[in-house]
Amino acid sequence: MTALTPKRSIGAQTTVGVHPVLIVGCYDTNGRPNAMAVAWGGICSSKPPAVAVSVRPERHTHAGIAARKAFTVSVPSEAQLAEADLFGIASGRDLDKFQATGMTPVRAEHVDAPYVGEFPLVLECRLIATVELGAHTQYVGEIVDAKVDEDCFGENGRPDLAKIRPFLYDAFGLGYHAVGERIGDAFSAGRRFLPR
Repeated sequence: MTALTPKRSIGAQTTVGVHPVLIVGCYDTNGRPNAMAVAWGGICSSKPPAVAVSVRPERHTHAGIAARKAFTVSVPSEAQLAEADLFGIASGRDLDKFQATGMTPVRAEHVDAPYVGEFPLVLECRLIATVELGAHTQYVGEIVDAKVDEDCFGENGRPDLAKIRPFLYDAFGLGYHAVGERIGDAFSAGRRFLPR
């Protein structure tokens, strides 16, 4: 058994260290395509397949999701870091972020929301729950379709993370990090601890 490393308390923090970079798309209350970067989000259910994103009520995106009962989640690639960052630092009230970045708003096929056409992974979501959580509203969307760029599939016919090349937000260091190399097999690596 290895020795335990002492831990230092840093108080109540709104972080798990790293967060996926997610771009949430909706039409604003005037019908214009809008999107924002969200670090607080992720898959929250397998049946129905669902993703949750947390948005502050003062954000421009908040009213759009509430009005249309739909949103998308676009996952950018490392090559699109600057564009994704802009989606997080500017408000759709003041700037057409699609025009500023040269990204393309694409009308979703199954829900009333736009997604970022150039980003390699997209989830189309129908709003199924809204949870008020103090400073944020958590929107839970049923994933009605997932789309992946054709060139991001592996030889096994499944989406390949190494080709999608998503990146993570580091809440401690206020930076972005690439997703690293594969280090093990899911649902297999821990089997060595099971009784024989």
